[in-house]
Amino acid sequence: MITSVVFIVGFIGLLAVLILVHEAGHFFVAKASGVKVLEFGLGFPPRLLGFRKGETLYSLNAIPLGGFVKMVGEEDPSEPRSLAAQSILVRFLVISAGPFMNALMALVLFTALYLVPQDVVVGRVTIVSVLPGSPAEAAGLLPGDQVAAVEGNNLDNHGDLAYLLRANLGKEMTWTVLREGRKLDVNVTPRLSPPPGQGPTGITISTEDPRTVSRSMAPWTAAGNGLRTIVDVVTLTRREISRGLASGQAPQVTGPIGMAQAFSEVGREPSFGLKERVLIALNLGAVISLSLAVFNILPIPALDGGRLPFLLIEWVRRGKRVPPKAEALVHLVGFALLMGLVILISVMDLVRITQGRSLLGG
Repeated sequence: MITSVVFIVGFIGLLAVLILVHEAGHFFVAKASGVKVLEFGLGFPPRLLGFRKGETLYSLNAIPLGGFVKMVGEEDPSEPRSLAAQSILVRFLVISAGPFMNALMALVLFTALYLVPQDVVVGRVTIVSVLPGSPAEAAGLLPGDQVAAVEGNNLDNHGDLAYLLRANLGKEMTWTVLREGRKLDVNVTPRLSPPPGQGPTGITISTEDPRTVSRSMAPWTAAGNGLRTIVDVVTLTRREISRGLASGQAPQVTGPIGMAQAFSEVGREPSFGLKERVLIALNLGAVISLSLAVFNILPIPALDGGRLPFLLIEWVRRGKRVPPKAEALVHLVGFALLMGLVILISVMDLVRITQGRSLLGG
């Protein structure tokens, strides 16, 4: 119980750091561009406390669902040091700096995870069975084949193969297979929508002669793997959302309450040691930071990305802007809808918790 509480407190601290990093991106790029920043706030009003340094008020606010950087004239260019008075390029840089910093934070966390020595299960990834009519059968794969690499990536265990399959659904992949002492390259295309119970390629796999080794990576290798993980997470998320919408099922989403639940489950899972709990928590933190980056750059009114279409319209119209009042109204309506969505997701999270359903599975 104590460990669970510690991890929830840790989650709150992590979320505060991620928000701070996001808003710091806007803040420092705005300051460097000469934009007048009135307030740098953590959380949304009402204000709990604050202090002023120079022309900027730094505040801590009551609603811990985000943060903000308040600049002079975000839609009104009449003030020379306002954001709206800057060039399209400067405004683009200020707006996109927040999501960029969250993406950079995700890269730092993923890289750190690869730098830490971790126990890895290593063995021979072996095909146990091949279903008739499956992509694996069409590619000529046979039971007993050992899959040594996929697209040049060496495999430690069958989990590595499953991960690569999910990241490459619908794409032709080159598998390096060992068969009776011979090395073969086989082209396999995992299915986007396989028949129930068959999987993308129609094979059953296992890890033979498994052993556990401790492994870490060099900094440059860890950074490359961190970047590859970001690409894979974004690709998998987009694909799962697309598949859910295509099948008429709403994608599973969660908010701050659900994230806190995930951290609580990590903290109280008896099979995890302290090292495993910390690594899982850091992985969740990296995913949350990446999610903040992607979500905030989407063209949704009231979010950072919601301002980018107005810059595009201005550029296409050769400097002719959308009226400031009209843009402000769009963002106000978007903010109201966004808050409604946050409340709805929070209610769904609470219902799941009261029903005793886990967010991490099991």
